[in-house]
Amino acid sequence: MLEAQKRESIYQPLQPGLKFPEKPSFATPAEERRHRQQHLVAACRAFAVHGLDYGFAGHLTVRDPERPELYWTNPMAVHFAQVKLSNLVLADHKGRVVQGEYAINRAGFVLHAAVHEAHPDIVAMCHAHTVYGVTYAALGKPLPPITQDACAFFEDHVVIADEAGKVAVEEEAGHHFAAAFKGVKAAIHQNHGLVTASRHSIEAAAFWFIALERRCRQQLMIQATGVEPLLVPPDKARYSREHVGSEYIGWLHFQPIYRYLVQTQGDMFD
Repeated sequence: MLEAQKRESIYQPLQPGLKFPEKPSFATPAEERRHRQQHLVAACRAFAVHGLDYGFAGHLTVRDPERPELYWTNPMAVHFAQVKLSNLVLADHKGRVVQGEYAINRAGFVLHAAVHEAHPDIVAMCHAHTVYGVTYAALGKPLPPITQDACAFFEDHVVIADEAGKVAVEEEAGHHFAAAFKGVKAAIHQNHGLVTASRHSIEAAAFWFIALERRCRQQLMIQATGVEPLLVPPDKARYSREHVGSEYIGWLHFQPIYRYLVQTQGDMFD
């Protein structure tokens, strides 16, 4: 019973000695910074692999562990597939580049910086202009619990209608946007697209974005049939969310993606 209480998930093995991802620990802030930077790069590469790019649109951020008022992000107008350690950018909540040679996306600064500043517990965020996410966002509706995977977002995402469809370059828009992220991991920004946030890691934020895009695709496919889907009852949806939608599970889902990228994309950490 005591051993079960220590486990963060039902998916962790009961049998000792088996190969299974372990959460990292860090001796210094510098070690943790390098870890976050490496996984930010991997998250960008994962977005490229999953076809989530759209020109220069899209920004991923992770808070610096030693200077939490600053965050690391991908460089402006560099393809996700070409993001690497050497071109990451460190910025503050006012959009000023503190370290790095590249500019940052102003829309990313307005939205992400506002959320990071308003919610000190949020470690990482992801946003991209994706085919299915942007399409579903035009409906301005939350996603219903139609599958076990969909239950990961049950009562854990919001629809943001403020500034719908308007390019977010004004700081006031960011403040309205940030207010919606209290206690949830994802948002559907009406007429704009998807945004995910994690209080755990960039890995969780990235995986939940990939999952949310997939979820929007499934929902659009079901709606195209014209048949009303059977929903998972609320009590069962909440149970599933606790087991398939936690921050830990998001982190765990990203581990095979990370290992695959490390083995196949040797220039990530240049």
